[in-house]
Amino acid sequence: MRGAASRALVRGAAGVSLLAAVPLLVGCGDGAVQVPVPKPDAATVKLCQGLRLPTRLHGLKRRNTTPDSPLTAAWGDPAIALRCGVPLPPTYRMDEQLMEINGLKWHGYPHDRPVTWTVLARQAYVEVTIPPKYAPPGDTLIEIGQAISATIPAKPENQI
Repeated sequence: MRGAASRALVRGAAGVSLLAAVPLLVGCGDGAVQVPVPKPDAATVKLCQGLRLPTRLHGLKRRNTTPDSPLTAAWGDPAIALRCGVPLPPTYRMDEQLMEINGLKWHGYPHDRPVTWTVLARQAYVEVTIPPKYAPPGDTLIEIGQAISATIPAKPENQI
């Protein structure tokens, strides 16, 4: 009995730690989606506030986010979530091949099957999390990329 109880405890603990590693994007139906708000500097906030996001993305209706912030947005169920003003992703490697779509350079994570994409080489980093249901991500990144290109200036050449 003791062995079974300890195995159950280990499985339970592993489940808790795995859940802690997943970004919090919670919401169902038409209610608000919980999206963590980044904490960028004032200049980045200003750039992000100018981002003109579509009311529909990938054919999905825009949803409210909680906490309410001009730095976050969401569409659909499960939600495609956007965060503007995030830091450079810790998973980014200087030698990695970025996916380039219409002049924007996207870093995908996890590397083997990306779900979260961050546009780099812009004066503000924008992160988009696309649930596997909407794969492949290209159409969504093209749509949201139009708003990013129109609003957030590129960094000087060869700067990420």
